[in-house]
Amino acid sequence: MSQVISVILAAGKGTRMKSKMPKVLHRVCGEPMLAHVVRAAAEAGVDQNFIVIGHEAEMVKEAMGQSVEYVLQLEQLGTGHAVMQAEPLLQDFKGSIIVLCGDTPLITPETISKIIQNHLNSGYAGTVLTAEMDDPTGYGRVIRDKAGQVMEIVEHKDASPDQLAIMEVNTGVYCFSGPKLFSGLKEVTPSNAQGEYYLTDVLAILKQKGEKVGAVKVGDPLETMGINNRVQLAEAESILRKKILDKLMLDGVTIIDPLNTYIGPEVTIGFDSVIHPGTIIEGRCRLGEACEVGPYTRLKDTELGKGVTVQNSIVLESLIGDKCTIGPFAYIRPGTILKEAVKVGDFVEIKKSIVGNGSKVPHLSYIGDSEIGEKVNIGAGTITCNYDGLKKSKTIIDDGAFIGSNSNLVAPVSVGKDSVIGAGSTVTRDIPEGSLCVERSKQEIYNDWVARKKKKK
Repeated sequence: MSQVISVILAAGKGTRMKSKMPKVLHRVCGEPMLAHVVRAAAEAGVDQNFIVIGHEAEMVKEAMGQSVEYVLQLEQLGTGHAVMQAEPLLQDFKGSIIVLCGDTPLITPETISKIIQNHLNSGYAGTVLTAEMDDPTGYGRVIRDKAGQVMEIVEHKDASPDQLAIMEVNTGVYCFSGPKLFSGLKEVTPSNAQGEYYLTDVLAILKQKGEKVGAVKVGDPLETMGINNRVQLAEAESILRKKILDKLMLDGVTIIDPLNTYIGPEVTIGFDSVIHPGTIIEGRCRLGEACEVGPYTRLKDTELGKGVTVQNSIVLESLIGDKCTIGPFAYIRPGTILKEAVKVGDFVEIKKSIVGNGSKVPHLSYIGDSEIGEKVNIGAGTITCNYDGLKKSKTIIDDGAFIGSNSNLVAPVSVGKDSVIGAGSTVTRDIPEGSLCVERSKQEIYNDWVARKKKKK
């Protein structure tokens, strides 16, 4: 296949979203809708993506990162004008250009690949993706000749009554020969009801020059649904979520209540895993076989090994080993690594720490900036005091140590192998291997104190 690049239109404000944020950054299944379009293009084999930005351009750049190229459209004067802005970067490009809309998160790699292949195999100068709509209101109509060839596309506001009766519409997705696209754009004028430069006019210009112009009809019109308000955003979320969950279930994952489960498009889950209601799994999560997650659990950018259980908890940007159990009501913060068979119980917070094989943090503890060895027991109420108001310091607990309940470990500090810390201790100095550390004031008992106090009153 010859080289193919995309130009993705994402410069508009999206006033109907009623938001300070650009429309294309509103999220569908946990990701900006623009990110769905970019990923679909990449999976379809597009070599490079160029995004046309305008409104809040820097915000879009920050969200999308450096994996794409950017083209700035200072004034939004129509789709043709948007593509014109890419000409300085692409004037020497001889391959094919597919034009996509940044607000169509449901478009699939299969559909993008289909229009590209049809365009290349048929030798068209331009190809448009069309759809049959039950209600085509607002869409440009595809005008064909008696032989069924595409003649032109007429925008809704410029269409005659006869043209408005046509049910086949333009989806806003096109594939062009690069040189012929920019040659045609030079002849586009804003002589229409909107006073804009329409990209659709390029198809008519190419046709007038004797070039072949084709059309490919999308299988499911919902793929090309543009998002213009938050009602449509919710509709797209529901449609995409169902596709994601259906695929997971067909691949061997049990999802107890699909209507109350939220899983992102980049998540992978091993077979025989069970996902309970109220669970949110987003970003680049990888779950191994036979995991059990939920109910009411959130995972983001996290990897779970095999046989992991997480219930009623939050786990962010962490690595969780095989057969670990987390929760209920645990908070695993970014940078945490739990090795195999680690237990993290209720109301435990762990941040940027490594916990070794078979160790336990059963309940009511905070572990931050720590390295914990194998088979360590952390008693209830243990706190690693990692911040002195100026810097974070590390706590190291070696294999087999036993930390008594309600202990404070003031970092930097280390606890030797097989050492024991008595309950209620505040540890400020390193503890040697195999030692007992007890740090607490002497217990005093005053007999009959309550009765004497009452007598005084």
